[in-house]
Amino acid sequence: MTGQPATNAPAGSAGPAPAPPPSSPGSPRISALGARVPAPALVLGGVVGLQGGAAVATTIIPGAGIVGVVMMRLGFGAIGLVPLGRPRLRRLDRRAVRLVIAVGTLLAAHHLLFYTAIHRLPLGVAVTCEFTGPLTVALAGSKRRIDVLWALLAAAGVAGAAGVTGGRISVIGIACGLGAGACWAGYIVVFPRLAASPGRSSGLTLATGWAALIMVPLWLATGPGRIFAPRILLLGAVVALLSDVISYSLQSEALRRLPGSLFSILTSTEPAVGALFGLVALGQRVSPLQWAGMLAVVAASIGATSARSP
Repeated sequence: MTGQPATNAPAGSAGPAPAPPPSSPGSPRISALGARVPAPALVLGGVVGLQGGAAVATTIIPGAGIVGVVMMRLGFGAIGLVPLGRPRLRRLDRRAVRLVIAVGTLLAAHHLLFYTAIHRLPLGVAVTCEFTGPLTVALAGSKRRIDVLWALLAAAGVAGAAGVTGGRISVIGIACGLGAGACWAGYIVVFPRLAASPGRSSGLTLATGWAALIMVPLWLATGPGRIFAPRILLLGAVVALLSDVISYSLQSEALRRLPGSLFSILTSTEPAVGALFGLVALGQRVSPLQWAGMLAVVAASIGATSARSP
């Protein structure tokens, strides 16, 4: 989860088999735009936003540090989401507060793990490892025999993607990518419960704000002044804008008009799009084996969701 996706993914990605969200106010400008743009194009625009944000984050991690980048994304992201979510604290009951804390904690952990992964791995490889989370949730409890094939294909794909060029593998990077996927899976399970309380947009805004808040002590302990260079602050805001505000808005609008299964199929392109961003924007070389692994995970994700009802 490279981003704060519109349905059941944390930060970075939207995942397989999302349930269409409850109605939310959204952004009038985005809604007006969405009426003129095909829904699949909105989904792909959200994917590009997520992966573009991750690519920009990769360039500022050496200067701002991983914690600094996470702090900027969550802080700027929470501010940018306020006009969309319009949260009202007075309407929160104890259950909703607990869910905000749970979802926000998952977001903070996901972002820390994911940005550690993209610092050590090619972007496409990190996204592929992360994608195991939502794919596992999509396959969990399935009684279809074909899903065993998709699970095996996904496992082989992750193994292939982990084969970094030159035979060198960042074990920490792979572990962090898989850990980010586990956080994403937890988000998928917990977030719908939060969405049913204050509303999906409001719940996500509050959870992002909580995630930023709990990051403050860690940020203060790791050189907070590193982010205050004008270039880093500007690019940090760009990361939040692309990964959270724009991607969330586009995908949220698309989900109003698309069945969940089709939405999932389109967002399953994220590992490949991430690899393309890594290649074109960051100059990251990806071996044929890695490409095969990433495409295998994409195929497994599409296969796991294509036969499911919306």
